[in-house]
Amino acid sequence: MMTQLHVLVSYLQSRFTSDEKGAALVEYALLVALIAVASIIILEILGVGISNMFTRVNDQISTAGA
Repeated sequence: MMTQLHVLVSYLQSRFTSDEKGAALVEYALLVALIAVASIIILEILGVGISNMFTRVNDQISTAGA
C-alpha cells in the first residue's frame, strides 16, 4: 500500500508541477529583441528630424551671436 501511495504522489507531483524556466528565458529574450528593434526603428524615424532641429537651433544661435 505504501509503495502505491508513493507512486501516486510521485505521479501527481510530476503531473502538476512544471519547470518553465527555459520558456521564461525565451520569452524575455524575445521581449528584449522586440524592444531593441522598436528602438532602432524609432531612432531611424526621429533621428533625421531631431538632427535637423539641432542644426537649425545651432544656426540661429550662431546668427544671433554674430
